[in-house]
Amino acid sequence: MPAQELTCQQLVELVTDYLEGALSAPERARFEAHLAMCPHCAEYLAQMRRTIQTLGRLTEASLDAQARRDLLQLFRTWKHQQAPPVNGAARTHSNGGTSSKGK
Repeated sequence: MPAQELTCQQLVELVTDYLEGALSAPERARFEAHLAMCPHCAEYLAQMRRTIQTLGRLTEASLDAQARRDLLQLFRTWKHQQAPPVNGAARTHSNGGTSSKGK
């Protein structure tokens, strides 16, 4: 029986294990099969690799106080946007689009 295809959400949950080489051979094959068919997840993986490469060169001491405050504010804004909508209402994105939970 063929292995079930990964969803985008499952791929996102496995990306760290993939990058660390911690997936089993069958899991890695499913992961890479999804990447081959999903340009959005392929771009997500590329972004994660760029982030890791960039952050690997940063240290807390290398950030000035303003940069640290800016990064913390960006994280807080992102975290707030990730909160589930109240009563299942659609969430407005910064690009003007909307989405509903469960889509």
